[in-house]
Amino acid sequence: MTLREICETLEVSRRAIQGYENAGLVKATGRNKYGHLLYDDKAKERIAKIRFYQQLGLSIADITSIIDAPNQVVRNVLEQQVQKLVKEQMKMDDLIKEANQIIDRLKNENDK
Repeated sequence: MTLREICETLEVSRRAIQGYENAGLVKATGRNKYGHLLYDDKAKERIAKIRFYQQLGLSIADITSIIDAPNQVVRNVLEQQVQKLVKEQMKMDDLIKEANQIIDRLKNENDK
């Protein structure tokens, strides 16, 4: 696949993939006759994994440390990140609840 196809398929920007390349996380597997970068299925899967890790909130440095690590290391990092996300979600739920209470109170004040 070309860089453009990878970007469209995985919904990731060219700049992001260039950042992954600069960090040594992925590299093109070749070039086509027009000089466009090509990526094989293994590189595509790796880019998808990197993107997923980023969506979980891991930094490029974190990803660099786990991308080729043994499964146990990856599992530990992911478990810690999930715990962090659960705490953040609980905080967000509390904020949403509080905001809704304020909205309701403001509605009631306007009705008077």
